[in-house]
Amino acid sequence: MTDGADAPPTRPQFSRPPSSRQRSRRTRILRAGALAAAGTLAATATAACGSGDASARSGPLTEQRLDWESCPAPSTLQGAGAGAPEPLPDGAAWECSTLQVPLDWSNPDGKRIDVALIRVKAKDQDRRLGSLVFNFGGPGASGVATLPSAAKEDYTTLHSRYDLVSFDPRGVGESEAVRCLDDKGLDALYATDSTPDNAAEVRTGLADAKKSVAACVRNSGAVLPHVGTESAARDLDLLREVLGDDKLNYFGISYGTELGAAYAHLFPRKAGRMVLDAVVDPTENPEQGALGQAKGFQLALDSFLKDCAQKASCPTGTDPEQGEQRIKDLLKQLDSTSLPTEDGRRLNQTHALNGIVQALYSQDLWPYLKQGLEEAQNLRTGNLLLALSDSLTGRDQQGHYNNIQSANTAIVCADDKRRYTPDEVRAKLPEFRAASPVFGDNLAWGLLQCTGWPVTGKADGVDVSAPDAGPILVVGNTGDPATPYAGAKRMAEGLGKGVGIEVTNKGQGHGAYGNGSCVTKVINAYLLDGKVPRNGTVCPT
Repeated sequence: MTDGADAPPTRPQFSRPPSSRQRSRRTRILRAGALAAAGTLAATATAACGSGDASARSGPLTEQRLDWESCPAPSTLQGAGAGAPEPLPDGAAWECSTLQVPLDWSNPDGKRIDVALIRVKAKDQDRRLGSLVFNFGGPGASGVATLPSAAKEDYTTLHSRYDLVSFDPRGVGESEAVRCLDDKGLDALYATDSTPDNAAEVRTGLADAKKSVAACVRNSGAVLPHVGTESAARDLDLLREVLGDDKLNYFGISYGTELGAAYAHLFPRKAGRMVLDAVVDPTENPEQGALGQAKGFQLALDSFLKDCAQKASCPTGTDPEQGEQRIKDLLKQLDSTSLPTEDGRRLNQTHALNGIVQALYSQDLWPYLKQGLEEAQNLRTGNLLLALSDSLTGRDQQGHYNNIQSANTAIVCADDKRRYTPDEVRAKLPEFRAASPVFGDNLAWGLLQCTGWPVTGKADGVDVSAPDAGPILVVGNTGDPATPYAGAKRMAEGLGKGVGIEVTNKGQGHGAYGNGSCVTKVINAYLLDGKVPRNGTVCPT
């Protein structure tokens, strides 16, 4: 069909998008998303930790033993799925444990918290290389919930010689989770207009966000100053030592690249074989990062529209420019008139924007976006776009939220001290709209994410220099919407000459591993055989 308005009023069979566990690593959370934390709470500074390979921790922490047991089903905070993680195809079973770490690394003998862990032992124990630790990004994604489905889909080759290990970083899932609003409150927050058109809508958004900040302080105030990336990197080094590895072998995706680079900077001589895939640009401030995402998601949308135009029955038509206008028209309609859904909620403009963003993280989700747009146009209902939005915000089919978005805000705001005002956002709107007519407003207003946050951010940026580290693979996907391709080169340069080894994959989506045979072989050869590719290696689609 080329014009949904003239389609017959019959109900097509729409498929629900995959759950967060089924999506595994292919779809990641938008780092600077909808209108977030705002208010006037007083800020408090966190204690800074020193850098270098020496760490101030007490003996009992390094001497602790991990009690590995059968894994339960992921909790709601982690993103509950269908049950306990299933063994890998070769029969290898998952085991779970907890690692004790200091709440405050500047006071290692003080209060301790538990970090949730998961692992599966290497298949070939005789040729075992040690542990390979994964972080799946966000920040805020639960590694305990994500690794089992991701490993089954992508990491069976790596499992041949590595124990695959992941964790819930501090503040996430079952690792002293940041808790803010309850489910009902989150439903209301994520329905807030993320592209306010007037002063009244701005005030409403700020008031709603202020309620969320107050709930974060009320429920998690003690942990908020201690969830930053540097603390998580120090947790990684303790995990490395307790696992019995001389060096940290690591696979970081999206925000996981920032965490891995922070580890390499702090502990360069302990950095082993490390892969940074879907790279966060370490040189960008929040405004530059959000502007880059606006361009990245616009590029991904353009690619979707071109792909859809080549297919029969495309709801955005055969002309990609006309297709973009149809999406803009739909979003404008939803700003004033929401659409009904089967669970009683209504699809508004914010939900639809979130749903479109979620689908653009991976080509695997493009069919769901096509169906969702078709449903909204032809049936005037919003079930599938709302399901995609729920996937982005961490809401399950029972109406319960994991804590990925709450943790995301807490970690981002602990890492960066910059805070924006509504007037600053208004001044930046023309530039954001030029970068993306569809996503520009949303990402510009997302700069208020940390406004009014009760913890003063640590720094203006991330130092990733690691001159004493060995070669680290830095992998960029040319069509990555969330961490645009240019960030890979800057990360490689920041790590240092001979350390950052840039690998380019010419492909779509967020993350390269598993999205092309060439790039997957390059990474496998590095991790399994220590073969360092030539800097600047390019893999075709």
